[in-house]
Amino acid sequence: MSAEDTDKARREAVALRYAAGQGAPLVVAKGRGLLAETIIARAKEAGVYVHESPELVQLLMAVDLDREIPPALYQAVAELLAWLYRLEQGTQEPDAGTGEVASRG
Repeated sequence: MSAEDTDKARREAVALRYAAGQGAPLVVAKGRGLLAETIIARAKEAGVYVHESPELVQLLMAVDLDREIPPALYQAVAELLAWLYRLEQGTQEPDAGTGEVASRG
């Protein structure tokens, strides 16, 4: 197994959904390896920005599917959503990291 294959096998992704008026963002998809690659690919195909944050992904992987994120993650996710909003408004430049969080408002 090559180093690239090992990296892909360890890759994790979490997709969040949030709509105005909703209590808190929901974890709508999560996975490792090939499933993570599929989540990322589908997010990109749908025009959803994929933000990379390994620390946040690790914390979100502990949240059950179709459940709201816990209060302990509100600030981190709110900062991500605010960053995405600024990005969509053209007032923020994308940055890079090593984990994946797909989020759609």
